[in-house]
Amino acid sequence: MGAPTLDTERLVLRAWNDDDLDAYAQMCGDPEVMQHLGGGAVMSRDDAWRSMAMFTGHWVLRGYGTWAVEERSTGTMVGRIGLHRPAGWPGLEVGWALDRSVWGRGYATEGGAATLDFAWRELDAARVISLIYPENTRSIAVAERLGETFDHTMVLNTRRVAVYGIDQPVIDQPGKNA
Repeated sequence: MGAPTLDTERLVLRAWNDDDLDAYAQMCGDPEVMQHLGGGAVMSRDDAWRSMAMFTGHWVLRGYGTWAVEERSTGTMVGRIGLHRPAGWPGLEVGWALDRSVWGRGYATEGGAATLDFAWRELDAARVISLIYPENTRSIAVAERLGETFDHTMVLNTRRVAVYGIDQPVIDQPGKNA
């Protein structure tokens, strides 16, 4: 399955393509962006390409994944937002990483909300989590704006992470008896 396109007010969440490599490699080479992702190390251009290929393959293997994020007004690829659950992962995760040039604009919350809607509507997911390094206060704030609450801490790949989560909302359906 290829990635469907999701449109929000200011963003387009879409499938990855080769033209994304320059912008993505630049973002992944920024130490400030990468300090709270993975092991905290910047990625080489080759590693950024492999990351894009992994996100693309996740869609094929799982039927969901991480989108490239394009700013609607400029057409510029500014990061990634989506769902992630590789083998051995503790749950279906919503995650985000954006180029520092667009921090503070609410894009992570906007794209994260669209991603949660996709998880509820298309996957009928019961629960979605976010794994966040406790010192990453910006991402904790995004998770909380999305309605996620702190659940517990755990060690993942030798680092302590805070697990935030949200259950699928109960939607009243007119005409159905409770």
